[in-house]
Amino acid sequence: MTLNCTYQTTYSTVYLFWYVQHLSKAPQVLLKGLTADKKVEHEGFQATLVKSDSSFHLQKRAVQASDSAVYYCALSDTVTQGCGGAKHKPRVQMGLWLWAAL
Repeated sequence: MTLNCTYQTTYSTVYLFWYVQHLSKAPQVLLKGLTADKKVEHEGFQATLVKSDSSFHLQKRAVQASDSAVYYCALSDTVTQGCGGAKHKPRVQMGLWLWAAL
C-alpha cells in the first residue's frame, strides 16, 4: 500500500508528518520526516522525505485489517525566531486519506 503525499512551500526547512486516526480515537503521530532523504519507519510503515520532488509517501508492504483508519499527511514550516526575537506560529497544511482493508 502506498499513500502519496506531495507538498509546496516557499520555506527551505520543512517538517512532514503522517498521522493515523483509528475509529473513535484521536489522531496520533505515525511518522515524522525531519531530515531529507532519510527513511523513517514505525510499526511496518515507512516514508522518506524527498525534498527534490517534494514528497513524503507512506508505504506498508503487508497491510492488515487493523491498519484500517484515516491517514493524514501534514506539513509544518516553522520559524522559531525572527527579527527582534519575534515568534512565528507554524503553518500546518494537511491532506487526508481513508484507507480500509477488505
